[in-house]
Amino acid sequence: MDPFFPSFYPLGNKKEPSMKQYRATILLLEDDENLGFVTKDKLQEEGYFVKLCTDGEQAVKSIQTEHVDICLLDIMLPKMDGFTVGKIIKEKDERIPILFVTARAQKKDKIKGLKLGADDYITKPFDFDELTLRIANILTRSKQQKKIKDNLPKVHQIGEYTFNVNNQFLERNGKRQKLTKKETDLLQLLSLNINEVVNREEALVEVWGVNNYFSGRSMDVYISKIRKFLNKDLKIEIINIHGVGFKLAIE
Repeated sequence: MDPFFPSFYPLGNKKEPSMKQYRATILLLEDDENLGFVTKDKLQEEGYFVKLCTDGEQAVKSIQTEHVDICLLDIMLPKMDGFTVGKIIKEKDERIPILFVTARAQKKDKIKGLKLGADDYITKPFDFDELTLRIANILTRSKQQKKIKDNLPKVHQIGEYTFNVNNQFLERNGKRQKLTKKETDLLQLLSLNINEVVNREEALVEVWGVNNYFSGRSMDVYISKIRKFLNKDLKIEIINIHGVGFKLAIE
């Protein structure tokens, strides 16, 4: 049992709110049954609808058939680990935010999660107020980003490349390169500021929603991938401005 949660907490006896009262739908993947029920009850007290899954296969089946606004994924699981589940979720719909909730605190695990497109990471034992705050912040950022992006150009010309934001691809000479959601968001930010410096910290907050070491490492990986996607046009260059940020430069 997680030391944060008291063992005497009553399980499964909370009256669930009606559907119209739910703030959002959460997929909770937790193989500790008692901890899962406690977390579900507490989140539903906060006004969320929670779909509790106890293994990775169950979570994958659920995400294929049900609407989900955010996923809380443990990592150490039977049958299928949380990283694998997160990868499948992002392949299905990269717009679904993921918050990893785990007892594993190694730096390599945090970096791996962020590379998969995770929006945040919290380590057990955690304070429940912190968990609900992180969930609320992720959902707020997701809604704000959607509103902003709805008003931005949907197609950009980047040298010899056509960048289609809605369909998430780069095209040159009839050949298309499919982009992930994070790649699309980062390239869109650069495309809106061609030949201008994009501040590193602002880019992290805009695309990752948080400015820390792990998200910074993740962004560096994505910048390298975008450079490779654009390398057929020799007039295009993504310049690293040390200590400041990046610039998508076109001659």
